[in-house]
Amino acid sequence: MLEPQSLYNVSNSISDDPSLRGLPLIAGFTGFVDAGQVVAQVRDELLGSLDNEVLAVFDTDQLIDYRSRRPRVTFEQDHLRDYQPPSLELLVLRDGLGEKFLLLSGMEPDLQWERFCAAVAQLVSLLEVPLVSWVHSLPMPVPHTRPLGVTVHGNRGDLIEGMGSGWRPTAELQASIGHLLELRLTESGNDVVGYVVHVPHYLAEAEYPPAAVTALEYLGASIGRVLPTDRLREAGRDVERQIARQVDNSAEVQGVVSSLEKRYDEHSDGSRRSLLVKQNMELASADELGAAVEAYLSGPRAADELAETLDSAADTLDSAADDEDPQAESTAAEPDGDGPAAQTNDGGETTGD
Repeated sequence: MLEPQSLYNVSNSISDDPSLRGLPLIAGFTGFVDAGQVVAQVRDELLGSLDNEVLAVFDTDQLIDYRSRRPRVTFEQDHLRDYQPPSLELLVLRDGLGEKFLLLSGMEPDLQWERFCAAVAQLVSLLEVPLVSWVHSLPMPVPHTRPLGVTVHGNRGDLIEGMGSGWRPTAELQASIGHLLELRLTESGNDVVGYVVHVPHYLAEAEYPPAAVTALEYLGASIGRVLPTDRLREAGRDVERQIARQVDNSAEVQGVVSSLEKRYDEHSDGSRRSLLVKQNMELASADELGAAVEAYLSGPRAADELAETLDSAADTLDSAADDEDPQAESTAAEPDGDGPAAQTNDGGETTGD
């Protein structure tokens, strides 16, 4: 493996500013699923609402396959402008109370995963980071009318116990850079916690603000910082009003949502703790999930009619969420009573409730 340190450039602040030592780090990468555009919304909200400074910039020319994920450029009449290269950066931000924390975000690397993780581990060691908290999201067969679920994992029992679904399956998954980074940091003795936000599958392609609010609540609680959610909460209320109108105007969509609610409630009250896990506690495959969704929605209708209805409902709800573009001003707010609360233990360490 090539020298990891040559993969990034650091600012003078890292060596000159002692206040950068011992700060918790939030991480999130776009390019791996990102249902509801949760990671993208979290990044945009943090950088758009909070004071920030770049501490390290990664050389994306060594990490990104441009032909697989081509950058954007604007053609205006007779010339080109606004080339948008991919970015991967480590920044320091101040929360609503002026407390500092670190943010590692940008496009997931296509190449040199081990070298990238080694480079991040160097920065984590240099800055004496006490906790790395990262987030991503997955589409799930759940209704938008129920609380969003979150799966929690990592090596910090105080941030995991009592959080998430409580199920403990064993399964082989497609890995992301976040997964590998968690593994390598854990092997190095660093504290890591990860959050997977469950997004209704029919809204997975749209920007779904309530899922981003959930992510910010959990991240903020884990690192003991007040993260901004007001603008996203208002945007979420607008999106949900749009979806509610679409549901009210379509009996077919009402049937889809009602069936999802019934299944959600059955699993919430029963012994099975996750919509992804089977009775034998093995993780359901993608094909099994699809078959299960069709089965509980089918009723007396033929499979072809069901598929057509489900596609129509998803398109209708997706369009409702996509059309919304609220302009509410961003402000910082503490997580409300529905999300996880931050508390301090006897050692002065901040943990999730």
